[in-house]
Amino acid sequence: MTGRFADVLVVIPCLNEEAHLPDLLEMLVRDAPGATIAVADGGSTDASRAIAAAAAARHPQVRLIENPDRLQSAGVNNPDRLQSAGVNRAVARLGGDKRWLVRVDAHCRYPADYVAGLIAAAGRTGANAIVVPMRSIGIGCFQRAAAAAQNSRLGTGGSPHRHVGTGRFVDHGHHALFEMARFQALGGYDERFPTNEDAELDHRQAGSGARIWLEPSLALDYLPRATPIALFRQYLRYGRGRAMTIRRHDMRPKLRQILPLAPPLALLLAILTPLWPPAALPAIAWAAVSLGYGLLLGVSRRDGCMMASGVAAMIMHVAWGTGFMSVYVLERSVNNSLRS
Repeated sequence: MTGRFADVLVVIPCLNEEAHLPDLLEMLVRDAPGATIAVADGGSTDASRAIAAAAAARHPQVRLIENPDRLQSAGVNNPDRLQSAGVNRAVARLGGDKRWLVRVDAHCRYPADYVAGLIAAAGRTGANAIVVPMRSIGIGCFQRAAAAAQNSRLGTGGSPHRHVGTGRFVDHGHHALFEMARFQALGGYDERFPTNEDAELDHRQAGSGARIWLEPSLALDYLPRATPIALFRQYLRYGRGRAMTIRRHDMRPKLRQILPLAPPLALLLAILTPLWPPAALPAIAWAAVSLGYGLLLGVSRRDGCMMASGVAAMIMHVAWGTGFMSVYVLERSVNNSLRS
């Protein structure tokens, strides 16, 4: 492959992204001439595979790679294809002669000259990896509420990569650019992680001496889940993934990772309300703060849908906290069963 970006491999993990894939591929082909662009498809049932195949027929730099790997956890075959496995598979097949690896998620919208900007940021800062901020945007009413929650401290706890601020070195962010040699030396993503594989890899990157730079000029737009059930399932997985990372590396949780444990515990405590009425107070206080925050946010933005951002935040809190705690409960149950 020849061209300005011949030493770059761009990998797009993909599952049923027909709405976003055509524009994304055309943008990457236009903005990164010569880069190898791999669509790692996890068995899409919509037109995603056909879109990638058609793009490969028009542009030799585009490749379609099968990603059949599923998560094997606690003896259960999870039907979700692993994005981490898709990236690893593409690197194994196409990354041998590349200097840079760029991860692009199909469910996001990227600024122009994204790949060039990432490489320039690495050269300017001396960083070994570049991460970028995420701005959540919504189309439907609930999606706008979820986006407002995710853009606020109520929904993210002040996570640096969920807000567009100043550039700085960080311990984690939304994955964008890697040194290919370091990614390969570290073994890539750990495919035992259904989610949070990015933070887990960042921990290993930092341990290897890598410096990770958060580049605010390349913030991307992210489309959150459009229904309450989908949002709950997503954050349930997020909580489980974060707990797995903390347990795997014996890490100390940050305060913003501990606070979401309070809502599910408050709801459990509220079960005792018929016997002890004050048991409802923690849940009432949490709901009042969340709903009040969302109401004020919607009023300030003059957006009726954003007034429900407090509801979206409550879904995120409960799901994340439940997922986090379930790892410890499940792990203890499995260990007890193995001992017996």
